[in-house]
Formats: sequence, C-alpha cells, structure tokens
Amino acid sequence: MSLHPVQGHEALRRTFAASLGQDSLPSALLLHGPEGVGKQRLALWIAQVELCEDRRAEGPCDRCRSCRLALRLEHPDVHWYFPLPRPRGASSPEKMADALEAARFARLAEIREASLQPSRPTEPTGIYLAAARALRRRAQSRPSMADRQIFIIGDAETLVPQEASPEAANALLKLLEEPPNDTRFVLSSSQPGSLLDTIRSRTVPVLVPPLTEREVVDFLVARGVAADAVEAAARLSGGAIGRALGYLPLDDGGEGALEAERRAAFTLLRAALAPRMGTVFAEALNQKVSGARALLGLLASLEVWLRDLAAIATGVPDRAVNQDGVPWLSRKARERGWPPEAVARCLARVDEAAVHARGNVNPQLLIAGLLTDLRRILESSTPRASHVR
Repeated sequence: MSLHPVQGHEALRRTFAASLGQDSLPSALLLHGPEGVGKQRLALWIAQVELCEDRRAEGPCDRCRSCRLALRLEHPDVHWYFPLPRPRGASSPEKMADALEAARFARLAEIREASLQPSRPTEPTGIYLAAARALRRRAQSRPSMADRQIFIIGDAETLVPQEASPEAANALLKLLEEPPNDTRFVLSSSQPGSLLDTIRSRTVPVLVPPLTEREVVDFLVARGVAADAVEAAARLSGGAIGRALGYLPLDDGGEGALEAERRAAFTLLRAALAPRMGTVFAEALNQKVSGARALLGLLASLEVWLRDLAAIATGVPDRAVNQDGVPWLSRKARERGWPPEAVARCLARVDEAAVHARGNVNPQLLIAGLLTDLRRILESSTPRASHVR
C-alpha cells in the first residue's frame, strides 16, 4: 500500500516545488506547527518531489519509479527517523543501534500497511543517541539510487530529553554544521522551543499551519470514515488530521488514543467538581499516564474542557469544542454561577501544571494538586453556595 495523499498546505507545496525547481531550497529545514497537521507527511512529499524523475512545476508525477518507491516508503535514499520506545535488553551501543533500526523498519512496515492508523506506544519514546549516530553514519555514505538523499527527523524535540543529556542532539548538530553536498535534512517539531538553539540556528524554520475544519472533513470522508464520526472528529482536531484520527475508533473496535484522553480529562473535571474531596484523590490515583508527553496531552485535553466552560460562562456555548459535554457543563454553570474570570484562573493553573509536567514529577501527585486547586478556585468564586455539588 502507499501513503495517503497530502491534504491542504497548497501554498507551502507550491513554494517548496518552485524552490526545488530553482535548486534554491535550503539544505536543512525545520517544519514546525501544531501536532498532527501533517508536518512529517509534508516532509515526505518534499523528498518525493526532489527525487522524482519526471518532476512537474506543481510537484511530483506520482508515477515514476522513484515516486512509487517513495510513496511505499521503500526508496533507499529517503531515511525517515521518528521517536521509538527504548529497546529492552540492549547491552551495548551496537545492540541498541541494531534494535532501534529493527524497530524503525517494523514501524515503517506498519505505516505502509495502514498509513492512517495512529501509533499507540505504551511507554515513553525518543530519538536516542544510538539512532542519531546511525543517522550520521548513513548521511556520510553516498546515495544508493538517486544523486541525493533526504533525511526526515520527525518530532525532533525528542532528541534532547530522553537520555538526560544533549548527546543525541549534538550528534545531529555535527552533521548540520557540515552537511554533505548530496544530503538534505527536514526536521519537524510541534515544540521547536525544546530544540537546542544551535540546531534551530542551522535550520530554516517553516510554519505549517492547521488545516481548515472543512479540509479535515473532506480528507476523512474521502478515506471512507463514517459520516456520523467525521464532524465531531474534525471539530475536536483543531485543524490537525493526525489528531482527528486519534478521536476515531480503531480498526479493531477499540477507542482512539485521543478520545480516551478526552474522556479521561472530562472525568478529572467532574472529579474536581464532585461533592467529596475523596473523589479528587481517587481519580488522580486512577490516572495511568506514562511519561511527560502523555501527561501534557491529558492536561491539554483538560484545558480544552475548561475553555468550553469559559465559552458557556460567557454565553457562547456554540463555540465549545466538546459539544457532547455542553449540556452537563451548562447545567453546572447555571447551578454555580461561575464568572469567566474564575475559569480564566483555572486555565492559568493548568498552564502552570504543564510547566511542571515537563520535569521529573509524580503524575498522580501533580494531578491531585491541580484538581484540588481547580476546586478551590471555583468554590471561592461561587456566589450561591459554600461547596461544589
């Protein structure tokens, strides 16, 4: 099977195609923007255009041998790296590198068979030092089939924190400082501020914006997604196809990862508003989050629910993202009469928790403290009662 087509970003694609046609595209790009908007898919498209044997003004031909190989993720000169779980039992750097490369090829095979199926890692992931060194060795070799090779590094911010040192990022930095003439690098990141300044300074930043809600809907409909699920997923996605997919049911009937996260965040909000404080601590202990990335995702979903509450408190419930939660939120808002500024203080407290979540914290303790503070803020702003029902 082949990769799904690129959706949207027409202006960016025209610019990239024109730059490649004029041989003026920088050798190192940093595609940055919200998570799930298609940065890595766009990077793969850039690689396909560059290697296309019958390139058009608007992009690749999609028919030549290079295009067919690129679309099947089998082109020997397109090297795509992305975060992976740390291999278990790798007792030496060589075994670590071999295990990571095997895991990378296994993941590429999964994407090849189901390019729209979101990855569901059950443990923290990263681009480890062994992978960065392997990438550097590969970049120092000659292309296999074309006259150039392209390295795509997805979620490049994970180069830094995973080994409590900047070694992995520095391994890449040495390559960016003196790139081979026949090599291009395309990095992507939804957290460019987490990259080393020296890496950012050696790449040309390109903002990849969210898609329109209609573009997300059209993409999902064209892929055969059930109509009753499309509108809600597109609304929740924030213009990111990758996120929209996370709200859809999985092929095996399971719940999408982002839908599970959304429901977990709603449960936390309900716990903060429950009559008994014990509910807060019970729900905090029930949260099985692994790693800062998962914790930050949960906090981001909680922030969306609070923004929905703010929309209701200001009289514009149609702006709420979680429309299925509007009846419950509206009832609570009527009962308690929370002013918008109280919800704004809650949002600020979630932002503060997100800062701490990027460090070495106990997720359950952080969540318990956050819910306790949200409860206190809302209780103190309630004009008609002394406790939250």
